[in-house]
Amino acid sequence: MHLIKRNYTRQILTMLICSFLICWSMALIASPVRQEIRQFIDEMVAQHGFNQSKLEDIFNRVQFQPTIIDLISVPASSIPWNKYRARFINSQRIKSGVNFWNEHAQKLEQASQVFGVPAEIIVAIIGVETAYGTTTGKHRVIDALTTLAFDFPRRADFFKSELEQYLLLAQEQNFDLFSIRGSYAGAIGFPQFMPGSYRRYAIDFDGDGKTDLTSNPTDAIGSVANYLKEYGWEAGGPIITRAHVPIDSNHYQEILLAGIEPIHPVKKLRAANIIPLQKTGDERLAALIELKDEDTHQYWLGFKNFYVITRYNRSTFYAMSVLQLAEAIRAARNSSLR
Repeated sequence: MHLIKRNYTRQILTMLICSFLICWSMALIASPVRQEIRQFIDEMVAQHGFNQSKLEDIFNRVQFQPTIIDLISVPASSIPWNKYRARFINSQRIKSGVNFWNEHAQKLEQASQVFGVPAEIIVAIIGVETAYGTTTGKHRVIDALTTLAFDFPRRADFFKSELEQYLLLAQEQNFDLFSIRGSYAGAIGFPQFMPGSYRRYAIDFDGDGKTDLTSNPTDAIGSVANYLKEYGWEAGGPIITRAHVPIDSNHYQEILLAGIEPIHPVKKLRAANIIPLQKTGDERLAALIELKDEDTHQYWLGFKNFYVITRYNRSTFYAMSVLQLAEAIRAARNSSLR
C-alpha cells in the first residue's frame, strides 16, 4: 500500500515538474524580450540609470519588422549617374524647393550667416532627403532600430548604438518612443538624422525651447547647417569643379581609387594630366570624382566642402545630386524674383 502511494506521489511530482518546465519553456519562446535584449537593457540600466521594468515594458511592446531586414538587405543599385540624378533633379522638386526657400527665407538667410552654409545647399539636402518634409518615413523608429540591432548581424553594433541614442533622446526630450516615425533605418524628420546625429547636431533654431526635427522646418534648417559646419564646412570655399582626364593618363586610376577624401594637391593632379577646368590654387587639396553614365564618364575634382556633403551620405552620386539640385533651385528662384 505504501509502495503504491509512493509511486503515485512520484507520478504526480513528475507531472508537475514536466508541466512547469513546459510552461517555462513556452514562456521563454513567447516572450518578445529575448536574452540579447535583456542584456542590452541591463547595459542601459548600468550605464545610463534607466528603469529596468520600464525598459522591459517598452521592449515587450516593440514589434519586430522582417520587411525592414528585406529593405536594408537590398544591395545599392548600380544605376548610371543620369538615372540617379533624375530621381532628385526634376521640375517638381525644383519648384517645391523654390517654395520651401520662399516660405523660410528669413531663417535660411540667418542659418547661412551663422554657419556659413549657402541657403541653397540647406534646401537641397532637405529636398533630396524628404522632398522638403513630405516623405519622412512610415516606420516606428523604435521598431526599426530594435529590429536592425538584434536581427541584422552585419551592422548590429551600429544600430544597437543608435537604439541607445534613441532611448537617450526620448528621455532628454520627453517624447513618446512609439510616436516617432522615420525611415526603415531609423532616420528621423525633415533632414533624416539618425538618433546619434540628432543628439549631437540638432539645434533649437527658433528658440522655442524644443529641438524638433519632425515637425519644425526652422529647427531642421539650423540643424542641417550646423551638421555641415561641425564636419568642417568652409564658408565661401569651393565645392567642386569639372576636370579633364586623359584616358591614357598613367595615374588617374590610382588617384581615383584613393577615394573621395581630398588628399591630393591640385599641383600633383596637374602633374598627372588631371586638369581642373576652373582656376584652382595649386596647393588646394582635392579628390578625383567619377560619374558614370551608360556611355560616358564625367570627371570632377571634389574639394573639402564636397567631402563634407558626403559625411551626410557617403555616395558621390548623392553629393552631386545635392549640388546640382541646389544650383537649379537657386537659378529658378532668382529667375522668379526678377
